[in-house]
Formats: sequence, C-alpha cells, structure tokens
Amino acid sequence: MKINGKPYRSVWLDADGHSIRIFDQTKLPWSVEEMVLRDEEEAAHAIRTMQVRGAPLIGAVGAYGLAMALRRDPSIENLERMAAMLNETRPTAVNLKWALDRVCAAVRNHPPERRADAAYAEAAAICDDDVETNRRIGEHGLELLREIAARKPAGEPVRVLTHCNAGWIATVDFGTALSPIYQAHDTGLDVHVWVDETRPRNQGAALTAWELGAHGVPHTLVADNAGGHLMQRGLVDIVLVGTDRVTREGDVANKIGTYLKALAAKDNGVPFWVALPHSTLDMKVRDGLAEIPIEERSGSEVTDATGRLPDGSVATVRLAAEGTPAANPAFDVTPARLVTGLITERGRCEASEAGLAALYPEKA
Repeated sequence: MKINGKPYRSVWLDADGHSIRIFDQTKLPWSVEEMVLRDEEEAAHAIRTMQVRGAPLIGAVGAYGLAMALRRDPSIENLERMAAMLNETRPTAVNLKWALDRVCAAVRNHPPERRADAAYAEAAAICDDDVETNRRIGEHGLELLREIAARKPAGEPVRVLTHCNAGWIATVDFGTALSPIYQAHDTGLDVHVWVDETRPRNQGAALTAWELGAHGVPHTLVADNAGGHLMQRGLVDIVLVGTDRVTREGDVANKIGTYLKALAAKDNGVPFWVALPHSTLDMKVRDGLAEIPIEERSGSEVTDATGRLPDGSVATVRLAAEGTPAANPAFDVTPARLVTGLITERGRCEASEAGLAALYPEKA
C-alpha cells in the first residue's frame, strides 16, 4: 500500500541485510515513524508492546526474529529456546506459532553455518506468501461486495462495518478484511466503511481510519457501541472483520467486541463475514470458547488513553478514578453459528468443519 504516494510493506529488511524495519504502530496516527529491530529481543519487545500487531504481521516479524537469533547462535538448542521465547509474546494469534514452526522446520537439516541464511530466506518467503494470500482474499471478498452492490439502488454505496484493524498495517501488505475494500475502491465500486473505534487500544480509530484515509476510501469513525444502532436502521450491508485464529469447526477469535457485533448482525439479518489467511487456521482446536487462550493485557489500557493535545503534543491521560481495578481481555470468540461465512485465499466457504475441509483438504 502507499503512504504519501510511496509503496510500502509493513516489514522489510534494512540496508544491512540483517536487521528489519517496521512502522512503530504505537505512534500512529499522530506520526509515521520507522524503527529498526536488530535482534530477537527487540523483535519480541516490538510484538509484546504492540509496536507491531496483527496476526500475519507478528508471524512475519517473529520469523525474522528467529533468523536474527541464529546469526548470534545457530545451534538447535538456541533455535528451540528462541522460538519458545518469541511464541510466548502473544498467545492468542496462531500465525506466530505457525511462522516460527515453519522457520524451525526449514533450518533443522542445514549445517550450523547455513542456518541463519536459511531462516532469512524462509522469513522472506513467509512475507511473500502473506502478500499473495491477502491479494487473493481481496479478490474473493470483492466478488461478495459486488454481489451486494448489484442488489442496491443506484447511487447507494456498499456500507461495511469493520472492527479492529485488519488492513495492510496488520499484515505484510493488502490486509485481510480490508483487502476486499481496497480492491473495491480501486476498481471504482462505491463503498463506505463504518470504522469501530475498538476500545481499549483504539486500533480502529488509530489505524484503520488512518490507512483508509491515506488510501482515499470513504469512511466514518463510530463508537464501538454504535454498530447495533446502525444495523437496526439499515445502514450496514455487511460486517467484515479479520481474525487471529479460526478453529476446525469455524469458531473465530478476534479483537474483543467482535462477538457483540456478530450478535447484533444475526438479530438484524446483516451478513457477518470473516477474512482469514491459511496461516490463521488452527485445525487442532475444535471448541474455540474452551480451547483458545485469551490474552489478558494490562488494565492500564482500559483506565488510560493516549491522544493528541491541543498544542500538538501526544500524551497519555487517566480516564478512571485512581485505584479503579480494570480487566482487559484482548480477544473474544465468535461461535461459528453466528458467522455467515469465511473469506480465504482459496475462496469463500461456510464457517464449519465441512466448509473448511472443502477448501483445505490437506489440513483436514
């Protein structure tokens, strides 16, 4: 995607050929700042503190982190130790473990002196795979948006509600849930996006609205609790979200608040679609509610908020009374029965074991 007309991926090798560069997402949307990650500890810190976030992107950064670790110590013991360390940074998104496992498998049979190079090559392949996967997700989702547009009166846009950020900044490029929207916009389809703010970290307000605006896609920021109201009044044609993990039976783990959007969509007859790459499938898990670990983040994310002050400076302010305890589950699970369907790089399917098996027989 482009920033001020210049195309970017969200992670790329630095000029030294070993370090990687990312955008510090904690600084968006107030400033666009690149940062260099020079070793596995800096990669782990960036993932843990959400300087990089989004399931596909943290997988890619984790893969490069493992490659950087092998430059220092190419032993199998270090490979396994660093893979475990990186995997612990974000437990809910399965893409991270998938990427780390893929790097481990790619380097094990190489002699020590070749392992780092093999790891870098595999990390680059993971990035290229993510870009092509997301492009294809966009194509299949675009077909869905065109079908909706064909049923609408002339001159009315396709109105999409999305939650959290599943755009290019959450992946290596294109995004998952936003990829169909970008492709619709770029082909001239009239589309408007309702952007949930996505408390408590406000990924919708800070990231989705920022990147949609940078690309010229019409959008409106709304409070998280406005989605049901918009659906009741016929102002939402489709809910389109990303995901951090999809189970064998089609349950979906996504940013906290997604489940409530699915309930409202079901009550109002609004289709609820989930966009995902193959790396987000976890066929080892059947019952998402019982088996997917839900990350519990610091309560300060709920009690405090960061924003720009009138003088242009960025500051964090307290929202709640001192001493107020806060719980902060970062994700929830939407049962497959509430999901209209899944959009993957191989096409669309129902959120069920049979639907996923039809598209991914090798995984089933």
